[in-house]
Amino acid sequence: MIHSKNRSIQYPLFILMLNMFIALLGQGMVIPILPDYLKQFDVAGTAAGYLVAAFGAAQFIFSPVGGQLSDRWGRKKLIVAGLFLTVISDLLFAASHSLPLLYFARFVGGMGVGLMVPANMAYVADITTQETRAKGMGYLGAAMNLGMVLGPGLGGMIAGFGLRVPYYFAAGLSLAATLLTLFLPETLQTEHRTVRGQTKQRQPLLKPLIDSFRTPYFRYLLLILVMTFGLVNYETVYALFVERKYGLDAGKISLIITLGAVIGIIVQVWLLDKFIKRFGEKTLIRMSLIMTALALLLMLIRVNLGYLLVVSALFFAFNAFLRPTVSTLIANAAGNRQGYASGLSTTYTSLGNILGPVIAGVLFDKQVHSPYIFGAFILMIALSLTVNIPHSHKERNAAHD
Repeated sequence: MIHSKNRSIQYPLFILMLNMFIALLGQGMVIPILPDYLKQFDVAGTAAGYLVAAFGAAQFIFSPVGGQLSDRWGRKKLIVAGLFLTVISDLLFAASHSLPLLYFARFVGGMGVGLMVPANMAYVADITTQETRAKGMGYLGAAMNLGMVLGPGLGGMIAGFGLRVPYYFAAGLSLAATLLTLFLPETLQTEHRTVRGQTKQRQPLLKPLIDSFRTPYFRYLLLILVMTFGLVNYETVYALFVERKYGLDAGKISLIITLGAVIGIIVQVWLLDKFIKRFGEKTLIRMSLIMTALALLLMLIRVNLGYLLVVSALFFAFNAFLRPTVSTLIANAAGNRQGYASGLSTTYTSLGNILGPVIAGVLFDKQVHSPYIFGAFILMIALSLTVNIPHSHKERNAAHD
């Protein structure tokens, strides 16, 4: 774990990782059973799309609110509130017998994640230093990836006991995480909360997004948007693309995605910190943008399954470098407003999660290669956002010596 004079940060970091793991595990568990579940309501793909949109829209709306409220009321309260909302969401989804209630349940779930994720990220920023922050963010990212890896398989197994059982199980996990979080210490001192809490009254819904244009880390937020768009663009049409290009079945496709997620975990836990210390944030981000764009273009060449595994691994590995590295830059530039910055980061992630699937699907229907060509083009354009990124913390210190 993170080496620090204060060894007590290891327990809070473990709980935060557990929170992110459970949140993503719950989301992943419902993926393989959602089509069969929706058949009970005599609906299919269109309804599934609206459910995804409801979750993404709620996350988009409440992420900046969650970040600001965590600066005002403290991290712990927002984490607990967000987790409890995911409990309610899963219970509503499991017990629902009407389609509108399913939409409402997914909106509540997106609200919970929108409140919880920026508070989790701000908590990590509070308990780490600039030297250890990248590793802390990497651990959070690895926990999320692990939830994504294990979720679909676990959901499929539990569904053998009934289609609604995985949702009840996910609710139970979230409730356990909520109870564990109650034992976390609060990291935001009361005097800091009152100062931030007096800054602004209730704001228009889009004002935090508009205000983000004036933040010193706006280019990093754009990078978050581009990275999320690229990943979701890749994943949305991946199964369709590979099935059409290689004729693979669902089992082999899920195996490739699982292996890619495992590679992401390895990168974020064991390699991220070493690479940042070796190359610095700016170089690592540039290298990762170039390699992920290259991987998207290499996807267009049909060779064999081994080639596909290598190219997919290349994409997942360098994509895993991007998010925690940029999140670290945002945290370092945010000063005392860690919750606000984390909320904006999650908001831009949500925008990518909403726009990515829509654009990828439309492009795929027009021409199967176009989503990957467009994704590579966007990633290369994103290189322009790295021009004014300052040196890493270590390099800045060396410059002043």
